[in-house]
Amino acid sequence: MSTAADDRIDAQVEYDRDGLVPCIVQDWSSGEVLTLAYMNAQALARTRETGELHLWSRSRGEQWHKGETSGNVQAVRALRIDCDGDALLALVEPAGPACHTGERTCFHRGELDPGAPYETLPALERTLDTRARERSEGSYTVALLEDPPLIGEKVMEEAEEVARAAREESDERVDEEAADVLYHLLVLLRSRGRALTDAERILDGRRS
Repeated sequence: MSTAADDRIDAQVEYDRDGLVPCIVQDWSSGEVLTLAYMNAQALARTRETGELHLWSRSRGEQWHKGETSGNVQAVRALRIDCDGDALLALVEPAGPACHTGERTCFHRGELDPGAPYETLPALERTLDTRARERSEGSYTVALLEDPPLIGEKVMEEAEEVARAAREESDERVDEEAADVLYHLLVLLRSRGRALTDAERILDGRRS
């Protein structure tokens, strides 16, 4: 059942002469762009009905339920439309890699280094998840995860150091100590089965 917001978007979509509109697919949690695809009116309707991303495949000339074969479906959390009405943005929670190559995003080629700042924390969280699963010997992260009280102590220690740097040291030292706080905080969250997005949602709920 469509909502008023749904109806407003549907009424404003400007399809091209082939009945298509480009759809940018973005990770709901991390903000990472996953792919660029196309929708027609039927794909948009099916996306609304199912809550999962449906697209139009220009190469195959057919409707496409993203992840139907691979299992890497994309649950749609929000649909947005640009100022001209000729492009959509789908904010999704992916069940697996977005790219047919197995890469997380279709945009895995080109100028990748240095990474964009917004990519840093999501990439770090994925690294922490890998460390937690593999439990590699000699890993500092693993040592922290296996000693929860130590993680809390390290967060407090690093918080004190960034505060001291802010009082007495250079901007560069503030940046370095802040980075240490973020790393240890993410390890602490991971040890409790939490993620940065859980804290971000609390902050979002506090906006006046």
